[in-house]
Amino acid sequence: MFDQTPLADPPTASIVIPTRGRPGYLNVALASVVPQADHVGAEVVVVSDGDEPAARAVATRRGARVIGVTETSGANAARNAGVANARGPLVIFLDDDIEAPEGWLDAVIAGAAAAPSYDVFGGPIRARIEGGGPPACGRERPPITTLDFGANDQDVKLVWSANMAVRRRALDRIGGFDESLVGCGEEEDWQLRYASQGGRVRYLAGAGVDHRRTVADARLRSLSRAAYGRGRAARRYDVVKGSAPPIASELRTLAGCAWHIIRRRCAIGVVMWAHAAGRLREAFAGRDL
Repeated sequence: MFDQTPLADPPTASIVIPTRGRPGYLNVALASVVPQADHVGAEVVVVSDGDEPAARAVATRRGARVIGVTETSGANAARNAGVANARGPLVIFLDDDIEAPEGWLDAVIAGAAAAPSYDVFGGPIRARIEGGGPPACGRERPPITTLDFGANDQDVKLVWSANMAVRRRALDRIGGFDESLVGCGEEEDWQLRYASQGGRVRYLAGAGVDHRRTVADARLRSLSRAAYGRGRAARRYDVVKGSAPPIASELRTLAGCAWHIIRRRCAIGVVMWAHAAGRLREAFAGRDL
């Protein structure tokens, strides 16, 4: 079911936020995004994957438009639904677990205006583990998605859909996101299709967002469970690309993570191990044998 609420004037941009099962995160995201959108005449479109009443209530209270996708279909299906209902010439995708600091949207719009020959833009994604999270040795990356190409705008190969803007003309030309991809490769697949037609991606250093995990979600068990699922999805996407390593390589990675846990006494190593275990489980599932 789609909401077709008429708007008086075309928005300067459309901010599309897919969400499922996380009204608390969505509330923080919208609190940071909607005032910035109002300031520049942009619209905010929340796509509720599964048409959840809690998500609708949060979005309505914060002043965002709501699109309800009645069947739980995944982030790419939600993004496609958002694009179909967005009205701006620039479509900005955000995840529901980000917080956008003041000035983020101005930086996105200014960056796009300064690079008219580019159609895809992305900014920094900074991990914010509230409460500190499990003990780490400092040698590993954060246990959630980040992006950092430095302090200067530059051309890059890929950006992530937690903080990504795409001109409408590119979406019309390339087509929608592949809805068969769930959990990994969702935006990468689309950007590779875009690049194959000569498209370029621009990194906007000043358009950063914080990628949040609350104290409850930053516990070792929660992070490990999420990492296991991402590992399975990553292996599936590698199979689709034809780049999946042999099972022996996956086993070596798993063993290396176990050694890291023991040698460094590193709790984040457990999250890394869970990701590797998910990859190995997917390899043994027979999908690529």
